[in-house]
Amino acid sequence: MDRDNTLYLDLKDGRVTILMRPDLAPNHVARIKELVRKGYYDGLKFHRVIDGFMAQTGCPDGTGTGGSGQKLKAEFSRERHVRGTCSMARSSSPDSADSQFFIMFDEAPHLDRKYSIWGQVSEGMDLVDNIKKAGNNLGGVVDNPDCIVRMQLAADVED
Repeated sequence: MDRDNTLYLDLKDGRVTILMRPDLAPNHVARIKELVRKGYYDGLKFHRVIDGFMAQTGCPDGTGTGGSGQKLKAEFSRERHVRGTCSMARSSSPDSADSQFFIMFDEAPHLDRKYSIWGQVSEGMDLVDNIKKAGNNLGGVVDNPDCIVRMQLAADVED
């Protein structure tokens, strides 16, 4: 395991392991590492969760409108959005990704080559499946959403 590019995402039900992909999105991976080391993601809500599609987090306001204040240039690749893919959320502008990201519950070919993929869940996808969904709410906004307990780089965690 490459501990410098392995991310631990602790949820209410346990730990999810994400293998980061600097080969696909080096600038996005570097920024996520920086934010993780600052504790930025700890306690943030999964504000948009659509069953069969994805769970989105990374907004400090919990609304989907906020970020860390640093926009990133798109790093689109030929990698596909499949179950467990971690990809950056953005506005209609390709170069607007900031701190928000989503984890795919299933494949979504319509997102391929349009969003910057930076990682893949390698363990704990069943825990991601347990994140509270929006139900029938249009837009996927979750009432009383689940939160990230903590995010850490494996390299910073003692076994």
